Amino acid sequence: MITLFIILMIAVFARMIGFAFKFTWGMAKVFFGLIFLPVMLIGLVVSGLVTFAIPILVIMGIVMLVKWIAGKPAQSEISK
Repeated sequence: MITLFIILMIAVFARMIGFAFKFTWGMAKVFFGLIFLPVMLIGLVVSGLVTFAIPILVIMGIVMLVKWIAGKPAQSEISK
């Protein structure tokens, strides 16, 4: 009986640790995308490093455009 309890306890805690890692990764992406990156770009522009800020902004725009296009369903799938 104790063996079953230990096995189930390890399974439950392993799943909880997995959820914690997923949550932490998601929060890190949100922090980077909504807080850190815009502040960094504003800081680059204010400090006179527009030559670095513009290419970063263009690359981010291209990546977002590709993600947006890849997330849209194909026209043949819409008509079904």
